[in-house]
Amino acid sequence: MGKVLIIGAGGVSQVTTWKCAMLPEVFEEICLASRTKAKCDKIAQMLPRPIRTAQLDADNVEETVALIKDFKPDLVVNLALPYQDLSIMDACLATGVDYLDTANYEPPDTAKFEYSWQWAYHDRFKDKGIMALLGSGFDPGVTSVMTMHALKHHFDEIHTIDIIDCNAGSHGMPFATNFNPEINIREVTAKGRYWENGQWVETEPLSVKREFELPENLGTMNIYLMYHEELESLAKFVPGLKRARFWMSFSDNYLKHLEVLQNVGMTGIEPVNFNGQEIIPLQFLKALLPDPASLGPLTKGHTCIGVMVEGVKDGKARKYYIYNICDHEACYAEVKSQAISYTTGVPAMIGAKMLLTGVWRGQGVFNIEQFDPDPFMDDLNRFGLPWKEEFMEGFDD
Repeated sequence: MGKVLIIGAGGVSQVTTWKCAMLPEVFEEICLASRTKAKCDKIAQMLPRPIRTAQLDADNVEETVALIKDFKPDLVVNLALPYQDLSIMDACLATGVDYLDTANYEPPDTAKFEYSWQWAYHDRFKDKGIMALLGSGFDPGVTSVMTMHALKHHFDEIHTIDIIDCNAGSHGMPFATNFNPEINIREVTAKGRYWENGQWVETEPLSVKREFELPENLGTMNIYLMYHEELESLAKFVPGLKRARFWMSFSDNYLKHLEVLQNVGMTGIEPVNFNGQEIIPLQFLKALLPDPASLGPLTKGHTCIGVMVEGVKDGKARKYYIYNICDHEACYAEVKSQAISYTTGVPAMIGAKMLLTGVWRGQGVFNIEQFDPDPFMDDLNRFGLPWKEEFMEGFDD
């Protein structure tokens, strides 16, 4: 069907590239590019068929443009850092190539992430006749598609959404993050925020806590209210929505380490002078922590990510839960990755498949909620992220 350029060579990229390589009828040619070409080459050696690799500084628009012109992809899949979203989008605009990512833009010097910067590209992408698909990961991504599936098939109106992201697995390390440490810690230490009655309500970081009983006897976990970018797009694209919240589980051990690191300034993003050299504490901490891609063989247990929805169908109140359970060890057996990377990498491949096959098309910048959820939901079942749904008692406030 087409050629895809994948930018980034972390854990998510490994999964996405592997899954793309398994579908030659859709992804005819693949080029994997990153600042460190050796990382791309390492991934390439694992795959079931040959791919091209390249060195690329994705902050450099001209360099990205040159690679696009050389490889001539039909789609650029951005799995680099969120700081690089706009420079990669600029390169796609300059070359007239479709764009996809899994996380919205975040300025390097401000712990703030929102869609405004990328939504501002809509008219330019439309005028160029190309498409950008934002947030084709799990959350954001699958959770938004799950919500639209619920609206299409089970609700006339959705009033409340609670996205619940639990990792009931363990890697046995004293302290490690399951995805990019810099992004992970910036998200967790930011203030919480949720949508209610047409406005944003802000909370202190990790100050709102609940217990959540996971399905299928996976146990009970502490979950904490956080801000996550899909709340912004869901508030925009789900009509009549009264409240949307995001919750994530954290172990006491993780929070203890994080508190100490915060107290000594290691999670800061302002440069400090050390022996005459400017360093950013959080970036230095990232260099000390285990690479999330290295956690695959160590991690056991499951993830459980889903959406609790309340609303109305045929004039009657309805409560509904849709979720995926993913096994860390099964993911590693398939693509040498733990489930955190797997649950983001597979939806990135599916989103790319939607574009390359023409199932989802448009001109401009779009969020994943704006398209028919059914083909995406079918592919989740087909490519390793089967989902379950049930009507149940609501999420306890």
